[in-house]
Amino acid sequence: MRGIAVGKRNWTFAGSDEGGLRAVAVYTLIESCKLNEVDPQAWLADVLARLPDHPANQIDELLPCAWKRARQTIPTAAPWTSAPPII
Repeated sequence: MRGIAVGKRNWTFAGSDEGGLRAVAVYTLIESCKLNEVDPQAWLADVLARLPDHPANQIDELLPCAWKRARQTIPTAAPWTSAPPII
């Protein structure tokens, strides 16, 4: 929240009421990422890439908390599956 508090005098000039509402939505999503310990930039890049093909009735799957859960269930390669170091 510190980033928002520091610039709050500037946020009064969002261009329009609609611009202010959009800024609030973006800040809410970024803060939600931080609360869920999700990198906001990685989350946003992935969501923007998946959004055009994602079903509208499953949009909640793209929220930061659900996105993090989905990432935790993806199996990662075991360390012994990589090639051994050459000595």
